Amino acid sequence: MATDNAVSVEAPSRVRWLMFCLACGTSWFLYLHRYAWNIVLPKFQEAHGLNNTEGGFFTSLFYWTYAGGQIPSGVIIDLFGPHLFLGTSIVLWSIALIGFGLISSLYGIAGLRLVFGAAQAGCYPGLTKVTRVWFPLRTRTTVQGWVATTFGRAGGAMSPIILGTVLMGWCGLSWQAALGLMGVVGVLFGVAFLCLYRNSPADHPQVNDAERELIAEGGIVQSLRGTLPWSKAARSRSLLCFMVQQFLDAGSDLVFATLIGSYFLYRHNLDMKNVGWLSSLPLWGGALGGIAGGWLNDRLIRTTGNRRWSRSGIGFVGKVIGCVMLYIVSEQEGAIAASIALMLAKFFSDWSQPTVWGTCTDLGGRCSATVFSIINTAGTIGGIVMPLVFGWVLDLNTTKTLVDGAYVKTMDWGPLFLLVAAMYLASGIFWLLIDCTKSLDSDD
Repeated sequence: MATDNAVSVEAPSRVRWLMFCLACGTSWFLYLHRYAWNIVLPKFQEAHGLNNTEGGFFTSLFYWTYAGGQIPSGVIIDLFGPHLFLGTSIVLWSIALIGFGLISSLYGIAGLRLVFGAAQAGCYPGLTKVTRVWFPLRTRTTVQGWVATTFGRAGGAMSPIILGTVLMGWCGLSWQAALGLMGVVGVLFGVAFLCLYRNSPADHPQVNDAERELIAEGGIVQSLRGTLPWSKAARSRSLLCFMVQQFLDAGSDLVFATLIGSYFLYRHNLDMKNVGWLSSLPLWGGALGGIAGGWLNDRLIRTTGNRRWSRSGIGFVGKVIGCVMLYIVSEQEGAIAASIALMLAKFFSDWSQPTVWGTCTDLGGRCSATVFSIINTAGTIGGIVMPLVFGWVLDLNTTKTLVDGAYVKTMDWGPLFLLVAAMYLASGIFWLLIDCTKSLDSDD
């Protein structure tokens, strides 16, 4: 018989999963819209008679403002929270995407690329803060894997399918109209984010004490705001090695973000319907890699108790295997075999992406958005430099042959993939030099 003194235990509310869905959706739209350039770039180059180096210049414009906006965004988010910042950013970059289909001048497209980069700059610093604030430490890397890599790469994977295969191929829309439709849906999601998201469990009226305690893992909820000790950050070897690693990682990823569509279109002479789904396979590999890497990272930390080598080991192994896969791509003649090898390369490369987020939260603590913005800035510099390098490599390995009175261009893509493979290997080596336990948000 129950007694009058029986105590009912309150079940945790589940508001954190609404925040998880909003974070996943934000990451999905970020890459859905960004990777649309994969399909638009060949059309843009053809319309304006641009070579690969010139096309690479327009690609790199996005990363100029993306780089410049990283650290200011991270500082603002650490001080004021990601709510208004992220919601406004989603709306702004979606409007810029619509503009790509409305403006035809080179100067106009250049300006929109700059606006698009500035609008997306604070997204991942903000989402880093979201996962730190709304989820307990023991599952945080798994959650970060789903948000950052799985839904982000899935958005990138769906971009050529939705834009190229479905809207342009099956529905017969022009690329301008297809971009406009994608942009309108993004604006609607941005408005939903502004209405539903809150900066912390303390700010949301539907979060009960049990959920707050679960997120804090039974501890005391510490201040969620802070400023990075810049002098300590400047002396951190781990932060420096992390920046170099991210330059190599993000720089090499530009092949998947901007050139895979051109690779299948020109190297394998495919139509747009087949270019769409073959270009998406490597990005699906990245999405699956995010699930595997996030789960494996948390599992290794719990099993070994060694956070430092669990994180560094995941990063090193993934990049080395990815390097081998890219070498195989450089030797492939068939489109499907090349796409499968690229998918495997992206799977193992991107299983380290949750580790990037986890390492940022380990190093940054309350200042995790600022640390992520520093790391992302280093990666974005790779985004500025490498499109020009990749375009130059392709132009250097392009030959013209006279066929029936007309010159036909032939590009050798092998040297490009060998360069990216070397960058993967160097990235893996730098992972071994990063010690995520050397927190910048501490007094030691």
